[in-house]
Amino acid sequence: MNAVIIAVLIMLVLSLLRVNVVFSLITGALAGGLIGGLGMDGTIAAFSEGVGGGANVALSYAMLGGFAVAVSSTGLPEALINFVLKFIGDKEEARSKKLPKALILFVILIMACFSQNVVPVHIAFIPLLIPPLLKIMNELRIDRRLTASVLTFGLVTPYMLLPVGFGQIFHEIVATNMAESGLEVAIDQVPKAMVLPAAGMVVGLLIAVFFSYRKPREYNESLLPVPVETEAHQVEYTSFGLIVAGIAIVAALGAQLATDSMVFGALAGIVVLYIFRAIRWNEADQLLTNGMRMMAFIGFVMIAASGFASVMGATGDVETLVQNSAAAIGGNKALGALLMLVVGLLVTMGIGSSFSTVPIIATIFVPLALELGFSPLAVISLVGTAGALGDAGSPASDSTLGPTSGLNADGQHDHIWDTVVPTFIHYNIPVIIFGWIAAMIL
Repeated sequence: MNAVIIAVLIMLVLSLLRVNVVFSLITGALAGGLIGGLGMDGTIAAFSEGVGGGANVALSYAMLGGFAVAVSSTGLPEALINFVLKFIGDKEEARSKKLPKALILFVILIMACFSQNVVPVHIAFIPLLIPPLLKIMNELRIDRRLTASVLTFGLVTPYMLLPVGFGQIFHEIVATNMAESGLEVAIDQVPKAMVLPAAGMVVGLLIAVFFSYRKPREYNESLLPVPVETEAHQVEYTSFGLIVAGIAIVAALGAQLATDSMVFGALAGIVVLYIFRAIRWNEADQLLTNGMRMMAFIGFVMIAASGFASVMGATGDVETLVQNSAAAIGGNKALGALLMLVVGLLVTMGIGSSFSTVPIIATIFVPLALELGFSPLAVISLVGTAGALGDAGSPASDSTLGPTSGLNADGQHDHIWDTVVPTFIHYNIPVIIFGWIAAMIL
Protein backbone atom coordinates (compact mmCIF):
# COMPACT_ATOMS: atom_id res chain seq x y z
CA MET A 1 0.00 0.00 0.00
CA ASN A 2 1.24 3.44 -0.88
CA ALA A 3 1.45 5.63 2.21
CA VAL A 4 0.55 8.81 0.33
CA ILE A 5 -2.68 7.40 -1.09
CA ILE A 6 -3.74 5.97 2.29
CA ALA A 7 -2.88 9.18 4.14
CA VAL A 8 -4.76 11.40 1.69
CA LEU A 9 -7.79 9.10 1.70
CA ILE A 10 -7.90 9.02 5.50
CA MET A 11 -7.63 12.80 5.65
CA LEU A 12 -10.40 13.26 3.07
CA VAL A 13 -12.77 10.69 4.60
CA LEU A 14 -12.39 12.16 8.09
CA SER A 15 -12.95 15.65 6.70
CA LEU A 16 -16.10 14.52 4.88
CA LEU A 17 -17.33 13.04 8.17
CA ARG A 18 -17.02 16.57 9.61
CA VAL A 19 -13.96 15.80 11.72
CA ASN A 20 -11.94 18.98 12.21
CA VAL A 21 -9.54 19.47 9.26
CA VAL A 22 -6.52 19.94 11.56
CA PHE A 23 -7.21 16.64 13.33
CA SER A 24 -7.87 14.96 9.96
CA LEU A 25 -4.49 16.13 8.66
CA ILE A 26 -2.66 14.99 11.79
CA THR A 27 -4.41 11.60 11.74
CA GLY A 28 -3.68 11.15 8.03
CA ALA A 29 -0.03 12.08 8.58
CA LEU A 30 0.27 9.60 11.46
CA ALA A 31 -1.27 6.78 9.44
CA GLY A 32 0.87 7.61 6.41
CA GLY A 33 4.05 7.72 8.45
CA LEU A 34 3.37 4.37 10.09
CA ILE A 35 2.41 2.71 6.80
CA GLY A 36 5.45 4.28 5.14
CA GLY A 37 7.77 2.63 7.66
CA LEU A 38 8.80 5.71 9.63
CA GLY A 39 7.57 4.33 12.94
CA MET A 40 5.98 6.44 15.62
CA ASP A 41 9.16 8.33 16.53
CA GLY A 42 10.11 8.97 12.92
CA THR A 43 6.60 10.15 12.04
CA ILE A 44 6.47 12.55 14.97
CA ALA A 45 9.95 13.87 14.14
CA ALA A 46 9.06 14.44 10.47
CA PHE A 47 5.76 16.08 11.37
CA SER A 48 7.39 18.37 13.92
CA GLU A 49 10.05 19.39 11.42
CA GLY A 50 7.41 20.21 8.84
CA VAL A 51 5.32 22.22 11.30
CA GLY A 52 8.11 24.78 11.51
CA GLY A 53 7.85 25.33 7.77
CA GLY A 54 4.21 26.33 8.10
CA ALA A 55 4.80 28.85 10.87
CA ASN A 56 5.60 31.70 8.47
CA VAL A 57 2.41 31.12 6.50
CA ALA A 58 0.35 30.96 9.69
CA LEU A 59 1.87 34.20 10.97
CA SER A 60 1.26 35.83 7.60
CA TYR A 61 -2.43 35.02 7.70
CA ALA A 62 -2.73 36.12 11.33
CA MET A 63 -1.18 39.48 10.46
CA LEU A 64 -3.35 39.84 7.37
CA GLY A 65 -6.43 39.13 9.49
CA GLY A 66 -5.39 41.81 11.96
CA PHE A 67 -4.75 44.26 9.13
CA ALA A 68 -8.12 43.49 7.50
CA VAL A 69 -10.04 44.20 10.70
CA ALA A 70 -7.96 47.32 11.38
CA VAL A 71 -8.76 48.63 7.89
CA SER A 72 -12.43 47.82 8.43
CA SER A 73 -12.44 50.17 11.43
CA THR A 74 -11.99 53.06 8.99
CA GLY A 75 -15.41 52.29 7.49
CA LEU A 76 -14.03 51.13 4.13
CA PRO A 77 -16.29 48.03 3.99
CA GLU A 78 -19.34 50.22 4.67
CA ALA A 79 -18.30 52.51 1.82
CA LEU A 80 -17.95 49.53 -0.52
CA ILE A 81 -21.34 48.18 0.50
CA ASN A 82 -23.02 51.56 -0.01
CA PHE A 83 -21.37 51.80 -3.42
CA VAL A 84 -22.86 48.43 -4.38
CA LEU A 85 -26.26 49.41 -2.96
CA LYS A 86 -26.43 52.39 -5.30
CA PHE A 87 -26.60 49.92 -8.17
CA ILE A 88 -28.85 47.23 -6.69
CA GLY A 89 -31.21 49.41 -4.64
CA ASP A 90 -32.24 49.28 -1.01
CA LYS A 91 -35.69 47.80 -1.40
CA GLU A 92 -36.23 44.09 -1.10
CA GLU A 93 -38.31 43.93 -4.29
CA ALA A 94 -35.44 45.49 -6.23
CA ARG A 95 -32.99 43.00 -4.81
CA SER A 96 -35.17 40.07 -5.89
CA LYS A 97 -34.16 40.67 -9.50
CA LYS A 98 -31.36 38.70 -11.15
CA LEU A 99 -29.23 41.73 -12.02
CA PRO A 100 -28.33 42.62 -8.40
CA LYS A 101 -27.30 39.02 -7.75
CA ALA A 102 -25.13 39.01 -10.84
CA LEU A 103 -23.56 42.33 -9.84
CA ILE A 104 -22.65 41.08 -6.35
CA LEU A 105 -21.08 37.90 -7.73
CA PHE A 106 -19.28 39.84 -10.47
CA VAL A 107 -17.74 42.23 -7.94
CA ILE A 108 -16.59 39.28 -5.81
CA LEU A 109 -15.15 37.55 -8.88
CA ILE A 110 -13.22 40.66 -9.98
CA MET A 111 -11.85 41.19 -6.46
CA ALA A 112 -10.73 37.55 -6.27
CA CYS A 113 -9.00 37.71 -9.67
CA PHE A 114 -7.33 41.02 -8.85
CA SER A 115 -6.03 39.56 -5.58
CA GLN A 116 -3.83 37.17 -7.56
CA ASN A 117 -2.45 39.42 -10.27
CA VAL A 118 -3.28 43.12 -10.11
CA VAL A 119 -3.09 43.67 -6.33
CA PRO A 120 -1.52 40.40 -5.09
CA VAL A 121 -2.90 40.29 -1.55
CA HIS A 122 -4.22 36.73 -2.03
CA ILE A 123 -7.02 35.91 0.44
CA ALA A 124 -6.50 38.97 2.66
CA PHE A 125 -9.42 40.79 1.00
CA ILE A 126 -11.96 38.09 1.93
CA PRO A 127 -12.41 38.89 5.65
CA LEU A 128 -12.55 42.56 4.67
CA LEU A 129 -15.20 42.27 1.93
CA ILE A 130 -17.35 39.17 2.46
CA PRO A 131 -18.70 39.43 6.07
CA PRO A 132 -20.26 42.88 5.45
CA LEU A 133 -21.89 41.51 2.27
CA LEU A 134 -23.56 38.57 4.02
CA LYS A 135 -26.67 40.55 4.97
CA ILE A 136 -27.26 41.61 1.37
CA MET A 137 -26.46 38.11 0.11
CA ASN A 138 -29.00 36.67 2.56
CA GLU A 139 -31.67 39.08 1.32
CA LEU A 140 -30.86 38.11 -2.26
CA ARG A 141 -30.88 34.44 -1.14
CA ILE A 142 -27.58 33.76 -2.90
CA ASP A 143 -26.36 30.21 -2.32
CA ARG A 144 -23.03 30.56 -0.52
CA ARG A 145 -21.75 27.44 -2.27
CA LEU A 146 -21.95 29.49 -5.45
CA THR A 147 -20.07 32.36 -3.81
CA ALA A 148 -17.41 29.90 -2.62
CA SER A 149 -17.09 28.58 -6.17
CA VAL A 150 -16.73 32.13 -7.52
CA LEU A 151 -14.07 33.00 -4.93
CA THR A 152 -12.06 29.83 -5.52
CA PHE A 153 -12.20 30.35 -9.28
CA GLY A 154 -10.74 33.83 -8.81
CA LEU A 155 -8.05 32.55 -6.45
CA VAL A 156 -6.87 29.74 -8.76
CA THR A 157 -7.51 30.48 -12.44
CA PRO A 158 -5.52 33.75 -12.74
CA TYR A 159 -2.26 32.24 -11.47
CA MET A 160 -2.75 29.25 -13.77
CA LEU A 161 -3.03 31.43 -16.86
CA LEU A 162 -1.70 34.97 -16.35
CA PRO A 163 2.08 35.52 -15.89
CA VAL A 164 1.79 38.41 -13.41
CA GLY A 165 1.58 38.55 -9.62
CA PHE A 166 1.24 35.07 -8.17
CA GLY A 167 0.91 33.81 -11.73
CA GLN A 168 4.46 34.90 -12.47
CA ILE A 169 5.70 32.98 -9.45
CA PHE A 170 3.79 29.84 -10.47
CA HIS A 171 4.99 30.02 -14.08
CA GLU A 172 8.58 30.53 -12.93
CA ILE A 173 8.32 27.48 -10.67
CA VAL A 174 7.01 25.39 -13.57
CA ALA A 175 9.68 26.56 -16.03
CA THR A 176 12.56 26.31 -13.52
CA ASN A 177 11.71 22.81 -12.31
CA MET A 178 11.17 21.57 -15.85
CA ALA A 179 14.60 22.91 -16.83
CA GLU A 180 16.18 21.20 -13.83
CA SER A 181 14.47 17.97 -14.91
CA GLY A 182 15.90 18.08 -18.41
CA LEU A 183 13.55 20.20 -20.54
CA GLU A 184 14.39 23.86 -21.16
CA VAL A 185 11.25 25.91 -21.82
CA ALA A 186 10.64 29.65 -22.07
CA ILE A 187 8.43 31.13 -19.39
CA ASP A 188 6.22 32.72 -22.06
CA GLN A 189 5.29 29.22 -23.24
CA VAL A 190 3.55 28.44 -19.95
CA PRO A 191 0.45 30.63 -20.55
CA LYS A 192 -0.03 29.07 -23.99
CA ALA A 193 0.07 25.58 -22.51
CA MET A 194 -2.33 26.48 -19.68
CA VAL A 195 -5.12 27.99 -21.82
CA LEU A 196 -7.11 24.77 -22.09
CA PRO A 197 -6.73 23.75 -18.39
CA ALA A 198 -7.86 27.26 -17.44
CA ALA A 199 -10.82 26.81 -19.80
CA GLY A 200 -11.76 23.82 -17.66
CA MET A 201 -12.02 26.18 -14.68
CA VAL A 202 -14.29 28.46 -16.73
CA VAL A 203 -16.54 25.54 -17.63
CA GLY A 204 -16.78 24.54 -13.97
CA LEU A 205 -17.70 28.10 -12.97
CA LEU A 206 -20.42 28.30 -15.64
CA ILE A 207 -21.91 25.00 -14.47
CA ALA A 208 -21.96 26.25 -10.87
CA VAL A 209 -23.55 29.58 -11.85
CA PHE A 210 -26.18 28.42 -14.33
CA PHE A 211 -27.02 24.91 -13.12
CA SER A 212 -25.81 23.70 -9.73
CA TYR A 213 -26.49 26.70 -7.49
CA ARG A 214 -28.84 28.95 -9.45
CA LYS A 215 -31.75 28.30 -7.07
CA PRO A 216 -32.14 30.59 -4.04
CA ARG A 217 -31.09 29.36 -0.61
CA GLU A 218 -32.38 30.60 2.72
CA TYR A 219 -30.12 31.64 5.62
CA ASN A 220 -30.98 32.64 9.16
CA GLU A 221 -31.00 36.44 9.35
CA SER A 222 -31.03 36.43 13.16
CA LEU A 223 -27.41 35.29 13.24
CA LEU A 224 -26.28 38.61 11.74
CA PRO A 225 -24.39 40.72 12.66
CA VAL A 226 -21.94 38.19 13.95
CA PRO A 227 -18.57 38.11 15.62
CA VAL A 228 -17.09 40.92 17.66
CA GLU A 229 -14.60 41.60 14.90
CA THR A 230 -17.38 42.77 12.55
CA GLU A 231 -18.63 45.44 14.90
CA ALA A 232 -16.15 47.79 13.23
CA HIS A 233 -18.18 47.52 10.04
CA GLN A 234 -20.98 49.47 11.70
CA VAL A 235 -18.92 52.64 12.21
CA GLU A 236 -19.55 55.81 10.23
CA TYR A 237 -16.91 56.42 7.63
CA THR A 238 -15.35 59.72 6.65
CA SER A 239 -13.38 60.87 3.62
CA PHE A 240 -10.26 61.09 5.78
CA GLY A 241 -10.72 57.52 7.03
CA LEU A 242 -11.18 56.19 3.51
CA ILE A 243 -8.06 58.03 2.30
CA VAL A 244 -6.04 56.61 5.18
CA ALA A 245 -7.39 53.13 4.42
CA GLY A 246 -6.28 53.54 0.80
CA ILE A 247 -2.81 54.69 1.87
CA ALA A 248 -2.55 51.74 4.27
CA ILE A 249 -3.49 49.25 1.55
CA VAL A 250 -0.96 50.75 -0.86
CA ALA A 251 1.71 50.70 1.87
CA ALA A 252 0.91 47.08 2.67
CA LEU A 253 1.10 46.11 -0.99
CA GLY A 254 4.35 48.02 -1.53
CA ALA A 255 6.01 46.49 1.51
CA GLN A 256 4.84 43.01 0.52
CA LEU A 257 6.29 43.36 -2.98
CA ALA A 258 9.54 44.90 -1.67
CA THR A 259 10.16 42.32 1.05
CA ASP A 260 8.34 39.34 -0.53
CA SER A 261 6.71 38.91 2.88
CA MET A 262 3.02 39.14 3.74
CA VAL A 263 4.01 39.57 7.41
CA PHE A 264 5.89 42.80 6.83
CA GLY A 265 3.33 43.95 4.28
CA ALA A 266 0.54 43.69 6.85
CA LEU A 267 2.79 45.33 9.46
CA ALA A 268 3.40 48.31 7.16
CA GLY A 269 -0.32 48.78 6.63
CA ILE A 270 -1.03 48.62 10.37
CA VAL A 271 1.73 51.15 11.09
CA VAL A 272 0.16 53.59 8.61
CA LEU A 273 -3.20 53.26 10.40
CA TYR A 274 -1.43 53.93 13.71
CA ILE A 275 0.44 56.97 12.41
CA PHE A 276 -2.68 58.62 10.99
CA ARG A 277 -4.65 57.57 14.07
CA ALA A 278 -7.27 55.84 11.95
CA ILE A 279 -7.57 53.33 14.79
CA ARG A 280 -7.69 54.43 18.41
CA TRP A 281 -4.80 53.39 20.62
CA ASN A 282 -7.11 52.04 23.31
CA GLU A 283 -9.00 49.92 20.77
CA ALA A 284 -6.11 48.80 18.57
CA ASP A 285 -5.10 45.78 20.65
CA GLN A 286 -8.62 44.34 20.66
CA LEU A 287 -9.11 44.99 16.95
CA LEU A 288 -5.86 43.30 15.95
CA THR A 289 -6.46 40.38 18.31
CA ASN A 290 -9.93 39.82 16.87
CA GLY A 291 -8.54 39.91 13.35
CA MET A 292 -5.83 37.40 14.16
CA ARG A 293 -8.38 35.15 15.83
CA MET A 294 -10.56 35.32 12.72
CA MET A 295 -7.71 33.91 10.60
CA ALA A 296 -6.31 31.57 13.26
CA PHE A 297 -8.11 28.52 11.85
CA ILE A 298 -6.44 28.96 8.46
CA GLY A 299 -3.07 29.31 10.19
CA PHE A 300 -3.50 26.07 12.14
CA VAL A 301 -4.60 24.19 9.03
CA MET A 302 -1.59 25.45 7.06
CA ILE A 303 0.75 24.43 9.90
CA ALA A 304 -0.81 20.95 10.03
CA ALA A 305 -0.67 20.69 6.22
CA SER A 306 3.03 21.54 6.28
CA GLY A 307 3.61 18.76 8.80
CA PHE A 308 1.53 16.39 6.67
CA ALA A 309 3.62 17.22 3.59
CA SER A 310 6.83 16.67 5.55
CA VAL A 311 5.74 13.20 6.65
CA MET A 312 4.72 12.27 3.10
CA GLY A 313 8.10 13.41 1.82
CA ALA A 314 9.96 11.47 4.52
CA THR A 315 8.23 8.19 3.60
CA GLY A 316 9.58 8.40 0.05
CA ASP A 317 6.23 7.17 -1.22
CA VAL A 318 5.55 10.27 -3.29
CA GLU A 319 8.37 9.26 -5.61
CA THR A 320 7.22 5.64 -5.43
CA LEU A 321 3.70 6.68 -6.41
CA VAL A 322 5.00 8.58 -9.42
CA GLN A 323 7.35 5.76 -10.44
CA ASN A 324 4.64 3.09 -10.10
CA SER A 325 2.33 5.22 -12.23
CA ALA A 326 5.07 5.48 -14.82
CA ALA A 327 5.55 1.73 -14.82
CA ALA A 328 1.81 1.17 -15.30
CA ILE A 329 1.69 3.36 -18.38
CA GLY A 330 3.58 1.01 -20.65
CA GLY A 331 4.06 3.52 -23.47
CA ASN A 332 0.37 4.51 -23.67
CA LYS A 333 0.28 8.30 -24.07
CA ALA A 334 -3.41 8.70 -23.27
CA LEU A 335 -3.16 6.58 -20.11
CA GLY A 336 0.11 8.27 -19.18
CA ALA A 337 -1.40 11.76 -19.34
CA LEU A 338 -4.39 10.70 -17.26
CA LEU A 339 -2.31 8.98 -14.57
CA MET A 340 0.05 11.93 -14.26
CA LEU A 341 -2.89 14.28 -13.72
CA VAL A 342 -4.46 11.98 -11.12
CA VAL A 343 -1.17 11.70 -9.24
CA GLY A 344 -0.88 15.49 -9.23
CA LEU A 345 -4.41 15.71 -7.85
CA LEU A 346 -3.61 13.30 -5.01
CA VAL A 347 -0.39 15.06 -4.06
CA THR A 348 -1.89 18.55 -4.09
CA MET A 349 -5.00 17.43 -2.17
CA GLY A 350 -2.75 16.30 0.65
CA ILE A 351 -0.22 19.11 0.62
CA GLY A 352 -2.74 21.87 -0.10
CA SER A 353 -0.33 23.88 -2.25
CA SER A 354 0.03 23.75 -6.02
CA PHE A 355 3.25 25.78 -5.75
CA SER A 356 4.79 23.03 -3.59
CA THR A 357 3.50 20.18 -5.76
CA VAL A 358 5.28 21.18 -8.98
CA PRO A 359 8.85 20.57 -7.70
CA ILE A 360 7.79 17.15 -6.37
CA ILE A 361 6.27 15.85 -9.59
CA ALA A 362 8.40 17.60 -12.24
CA THR A 363 11.48 15.43 -11.62
CA ILE A 364 9.62 12.30 -12.75
CA PHE A 365 6.92 13.69 -15.03
CA VAL A 366 9.27 15.56 -17.37
CA PRO A 367 11.51 12.64 -18.41
CA LEU A 368 8.51 10.30 -18.49
CA ALA A 369 6.49 12.64 -20.72
CA LEU A 370 9.46 13.12 -23.06
CA GLU A 371 9.94 9.36 -23.28
CA LEU A 372 6.27 8.98 -24.22
CA GLY A 373 6.73 11.51 -27.01
CA PHE A 374 4.86 14.53 -25.64
CA SER A 375 5.77 17.94 -27.07
CA PRO A 376 7.29 20.65 -24.83
CA LEU A 377 3.94 22.50 -24.68
CA ALA A 378 2.17 19.26 -23.75
CA VAL A 379 4.71 18.59 -20.99
CA ILE A 380 4.20 22.10 -19.62
CA SER A 381 0.45 21.52 -19.66
CA LEU A 382 0.84 18.21 -17.81
CA VAL A 383 3.14 19.59 -15.11
CA GLY A 384 1.23 22.84 -14.66
CA THR A 385 -2.18 21.17 -14.60
CA ALA A 386 -1.04 18.35 -12.31
CA GLY A 387 0.32 20.97 -9.93
CA ALA A 388 -2.80 23.15 -9.94
CA LEU A 389 -5.20 20.20 -9.61
CA GLY A 390 -6.42 19.83 -6.06
CA ASP A 391 -5.80 23.45 -5.08
CA ALA A 392 -9.54 23.83 -5.58
CA GLY A 393 -11.15 21.13 -3.47
CA SER A 394 -8.40 20.45 -0.94
CA PRO A 395 -9.45 20.89 2.72
CA ALA A 396 -5.96 22.24 3.43
CA SER A 397 -5.72 24.73 0.55
CA ASP A 398 -5.92 28.46 1.21
CA SER A 399 -8.03 28.64 -1.95
CA THR A 400 -10.81 26.88 -0.01
CA LEU A 401 -9.94 28.04 3.51
CA GLY A 402 -10.06 31.70 2.45
CA PRO A 403 -13.65 31.58 1.12
CA THR A 404 -14.80 29.68 4.21
CA SER A 405 -13.24 32.26 6.53
CA GLY A 406 -15.51 34.93 5.09
CA LEU A 407 -18.66 32.99 4.28
CA ASN A 408 -18.79 31.25 7.65
CA ALA A 409 -18.66 34.51 9.62
CA ASP A 410 -22.14 33.74 10.96
CA GLY A 411 -21.62 29.99 11.36
CA GLN A 412 -23.87 29.00 8.44
CA HIS A 413 -21.26 27.78 5.95
CA ASP A 414 -19.53 24.41 6.40
CA HIS A 415 -15.94 24.26 5.17
CA ILE A 416 -16.10 20.73 3.76
CA TRP A 417 -19.63 20.42 2.37
CA ASP A 418 -20.15 24.05 1.32
CA THR A 419 -16.67 24.92 0.00
CA VAL A 420 -14.44 21.87 -0.48
CA VAL A 421 -16.92 19.46 -2.08
CA PRO A 422 -18.51 22.02 -4.46
CA THR A 423 -15.15 23.33 -5.66
CA PHE A 424 -13.72 19.82 -6.04
CA ILE A 425 -16.63 18.70 -8.21
CA HIS A 426 -16.89 21.81 -10.34
CA TYR A 427 -13.19 22.44 -10.95
CA ASN A 428 -11.04 19.34 -10.60
CA ILE A 429 -13.16 17.16 -12.86
CA PRO A 430 -13.28 19.56 -15.85
CA VAL A 431 -9.64 20.58 -15.35
CA ILE A 432 -8.55 16.93 -15.56
CA ILE A 433 -10.56 16.56 -18.78
CA PHE A 434 -9.28 19.77 -20.36
CA GLY A 435 -5.72 19.16 -19.11
CA TRP A 436 -5.80 15.70 -20.69
CA ILE A 437 -7.07 17.15 -23.97
CA ALA A 438 -4.33 19.78 -23.91
CA ALA A 439 -1.65 17.14 -23.40
CA MET A 440 -2.99 15.08 -26.31
CA ILE A 441 -3.35 17.86 -28.89
CA LEU A 442 -0.50 20.30 -28.10
